[in-house]
Amino acid sequence: MADRYQNFNDLALEQKADIDYRINSEDRGTAVVILAPHGGTIEPETSEIAIEIAGSDLTFYTFEALRTGAHGDFHITSHRFDEPVAVNLVGRAVTSVAIHGRKDDGSDTVWLGGRDTDLRDAIGASLIAAGFEAELNKTLPGIHETNICNRTRTGKGAQLELPRSLRRKLANDEALLKSFCTAIRTAIPLGTAD
Repeated sequence: MADRYQNFNDLALEQKADIDYRINSEDRGTAVVILAPHGGTIEPETSEIAIEIAGSDLTFYTFEALRTGAHGDFHITSHRFDEPVAVNLVGRAVTSVAIHGRKDDGSDTVWLGGRDTDLRDAIGASLIAAGFEAELNKTLPGIHETNICNRTRTGKGAQLELPRSLRRKLANDEALLKSFCTAIRTAIPLGTAD
């Protein structure tokens, strides 16, 4: 389904903050931002996973639709996602990790993308070592230069696409969620944004 809105300004003209959508973020001054630009009812569980990865110390950002509807009603394609808080946080970071949802395809494989190939590959290796499935994303590679995950100071970030089945499992199994998020955290170079 095509997106209803081409950018955030178009969405904000018709939808109301904290009624139709919510922005949740915390700038902790870290070199990496963990984000979920399609949270809430758009790609369920992505916000919760991003916040769990961020823990109590990494900068995070989530955009969440609060109303149900068609996928495209609040979804803004990542290379057009230009919500100002997200652009500001990501633009000051060295890299980012964006958590996305995708349709089920019969596997729990995480699709790995983004322009930060070192981080992408490190996350993949760490997930596999922890018992999860991961492979390069050939369908949604996340390499467009204006993709929100790549709007960092270095022009690169990582994009993870999680199937609905895996997101449900993580939401219903706290130990599995911790294991998944720890695997991702292990691969992220930590530091401050300055």
